[in-house]
Amino acid sequence: MTTIRLTAAQAMVRYLSAQMTEDGERFMAGCWGIFGHGNVAGLGEALYQAQEELPTFRGHNEQTMAHSAIAFAKQSGRQRAMMVTSSIGPGATNMVTAAALAHVNRLPVLLVPGDVFANRAPDPVLQQVEDFEDGTVSANDCFRPVSRYFDRITRPEQLLTALPRAMATMTDPAQCGPVTLAFCQDVQAEAHDYPTSFFEPRVWYRRRIRPDHHELHRVVEKIRAAKRPVIVAGGGVHYADACGDLQGFAEAHNIPVVETQAGKSALAWDHPLNLGPVGVTGATSANAICAEADLVLGVGTRFQDFTTGSWTVFKNPAATLVSLNVNAYDAVKHGALPLLSDAKTGLTELALELTSYRAEDVPAELKQDWFAAVDPLTDAPADGNELPTDQQVIGAVQRASGPDTVVMCAAGTMPGELHKLWKAPRPGAYHMEYGFSCMGYEIAGAMGIKMAQPGRDVVCMLGDGSYMMANSELATAVAMGIKITLVVTDNRGFGCINRLQMGTGGAEFNNLFDHSSVAQSNIDFAAHAASMGAAAVHVQTIAELEEALKRAADATGPFVVVIDTDPYPSTPHGGHWWDVAVPEVSTREEVTEARKGYEAQLKERI
Repeated sequence: MTTIRLTAAQAMVRYLSAQMTEDGERFMAGCWGIFGHGNVAGLGEALYQAQEELPTFRGHNEQTMAHSAIAFAKQSGRQRAMMVTSSIGPGATNMVTAAALAHVNRLPVLLVPGDVFANRAPDPVLQQVEDFEDGTVSANDCFRPVSRYFDRITRPEQLLTALPRAMATMTDPAQCGPVTLAFCQDVQAEAHDYPTSFFEPRVWYRRRIRPDHHELHRVVEKIRAAKRPVIVAGGGVHYADACGDLQGFAEAHNIPVVETQAGKSALAWDHPLNLGPVGVTGATSANAICAEADLVLGVGTRFQDFTTGSWTVFKNPAATLVSLNVNAYDAVKHGALPLLSDAKTGLTELALELTSYRAEDVPAELKQDWFAAVDPLTDAPADGNELPTDQQVIGAVQRASGPDTVVMCAAGTMPGELHKLWKAPRPGAYHMEYGFSCMGYEIAGAMGIKMAQPGRDVVCMLGDGSYMMANSELATAVAMGIKITLVVTDNRGFGCINRLQMGTGGAEFNNLFDHSSVAQSNIDFAAHAASMGAAAVHVQTIAELEEALKRAADATGPFVVVIDTDPYPSTPHGGHWWDVAVPEVSTREEVTEARKGYEAQLKERI
């Protein structure tokens, strides 16, 4: 057997550089890294030697670096991924939030935090946590519950099994998610004679899981018996590259489609069978069609309660719930009839069996009435004396967008408003991290999207709260020349949660600056962005916003537009009840009344 002597860190980098996609690209597109004493000497040296094959990108925060990597994977349809490395202590634990985000959203990312010395000679090393009852514990054990695959590399030869397992996890359509390889820092520098065959290029093909014959026929029988079926399109439609298949299936059988946050843009907004977004942030048209459906076919959705309203939207007690999903865990949620399959092959084989089946026509006025109600909300105000609303900001961005625009967001007010109001013209035009709804994902995520698809026009919409949570990667975007547009809506606090607080009977408290121990905010976000090198402007009106967005096209790097907005208005139409527990006992009459309404909704759900 021919061998080559490498350090464990060099072996990891060489192996990852040789993993290919079926399109001929390297699966691992690069490595984000902040070096510290747990990874600088081992992985740092190895990455330096391999910059052509595995480029290294330097960020400012381990969490946001990982967010960029995750957004890259999402926008790449899970066909490519990135690695993120950190030092052993706070650098590692900074990435735990990102690991949870990737885990919830089923997205591939390789996290390689440095770890303590395997030989334990210098214990306790700087930044090492010590468990008084378990000598094997390190800070990296925090990653275990939020990793699809976790391993601690304590011997160089363990990479021979750990790395293929990591790749298998990240490329598996059902088990896809974050991988954590905690890499002991002394082991990174240790040498081993590795077989040269281990580093030969390997192609990882997209696995297409075909439906079981018996499951398929049970589902076909149910669909044939249905008169008013509806399809709930989830993120799995995008990851299976099945958007065209979904459209063809819906058209062939006249079945309306509603979209989750992850599934939005699977079908063009103006397609006659697209009834719009579903769930708590859904359209009246979509939620109404689901309430009347006698069969609900979920395609690639995990039926999260908020984004599908799965406990409350599907009201028809006689309705059949079918879940076409690549993951068995998701396929049986809510007692659904499972169809374990890739979205593309599942829809294809269903179509072959259904032949001439067609559902009843959907009333055209459902969709017409929805847009008649919400379109005026996005119009520019007649006068510029009042603070703009978030809906009006969305309208301005929509009017400035084109077919190559990707609008993205993650938390706060904008996800709900964008789900309801944004008109996505084609697949990939809407990127929302709403599985974990992680504040701080936005700016870093926009970078990852642009790195995945350089030809797209990426517009990041975020509030002042998210901007303050994590803005440091704006400096990274400037340094790397990554052209993205940020629209920062400053409502002087956490407006979304303030409205939720009020909606559940609570007094306005600790959300807006006016109702907290913090003095009124006078942050100049445009000046702050400019101080990091971005082109930035603060506008007062929707008209000024539209003018600024025109100038964004000429920017060579990040372009930031800040606009003050009213924290109170939200789209009053559509939506569905959200189970947010209200206190049973309170001295405040508003809370007591809210509790009565809450209990009534609980009875209705049952």
